[in-house]
Amino acid sequence: MQEIRELSALFPQQPPASSSATALALLERERILEIEGSDATRFLQGQLSCDVATLPSGGNTLGSRCNPKGRMQSSFRLLKLSEERYLLAMDAELLELQQSDLAKYAAFFKVQLSDSTDQWVRLGLWGSHIEEALAAASLSREASTPDAGQVIDLDDTTVELWLPASRAQELATTLAQHAEPVAFNAWQLQQIRLGIGQVHSQTRESFIPQMLNLQQLGGVSFQKGCYTGQEIVARMQYLGKLKRRMYRLTRAGVELPAPGTPILNSANDQAVGEVVVAASAEDRMELLAVLQNEAAQLPTLHIGDSTRPLQLATLPYEDQMAADAAGE
Repeated sequence: MQEIRELSALFPQQPPASSSATALALLERERILEIEGSDATRFLQGQLSCDVATLPSGGNTLGSRCNPKGRMQSSFRLLKLSEERYLLAMDAELLELQQSDLAKYAAFFKVQLSDSTDQWVRLGLWGSHIEEALAAASLSREASTPDAGQVIDLDDTTVELWLPASRAQELATTLAQHAEPVAFNAWQLQQIRLGIGQVHSQTRESFIPQMLNLQQLGGVSFQKGCYTGQEIVARMQYLGKLKRRMYRLTRAGVELPAPGTPILNSANDQAVGEVVVAASAEDRMELLAVLQNEAAQLPTLHIGDSTRPLQLATLPYEDQMAADAAGE
């Protein structure tokens, strides 16, 4: 973690989010679990909701690890370095728990699990001039490699950078000359606007993958074989009707609720959902929350003991979700 501590001086610690055309954030609230060995692909294919077997080397995907009841123990960004080496970036507080659970099954495979957080520095880069920033650091979307630095596309104007710790200071300093270093909150806000949720320690084993819209983001495969929790996840997709899913909401004020904070309907003070993640946006806040579908449009939603109403906002894949639902 020495490299991250040294880099932290480049980045402000407090919101609000930057209004800069191009922003750079240090992703220091996640840790990286490494799975390495000749059975790594076969092992993970039987443990994760995403399809790792068809992912090319250098490819990435969102994914989750579920318990036998289909409840998510963690969600992550997976980077496939090779058929024998994978990296999973997840909420820092979940890594030890997830590693311990996977280790029970890893004993039957030729794999090793380790915390490789110290070997990598991850940055978020987004805005209208990211190509100039990448070029200045000799990084490329088309020709990225783990040794030089991996560029992961989230959308046209947002990338995630995985940098070897040995090169991180040099590359981050160059990038900071072409993008404004901002607090982690700004990256969190960007993730919310992209509709990318995450399991935190407070919501561990609270959701099935579809509740976080993970199937819409490529994090669930319904073509691969069995994996832990697969029966429940598949049954929900093909036989059940999802009654709760993730929505984006906004509210006046900047006091941020923690993940898992209840969302209530003030008409009857009943809980209708819970917070997934929240971030400041100038004089407002934005959040992702799992809500009962029938409650999502209500004008009487509020967080915990606050009386400020929540307003529904759009997700970038909302239309596609509606089209998929109509085609069922």
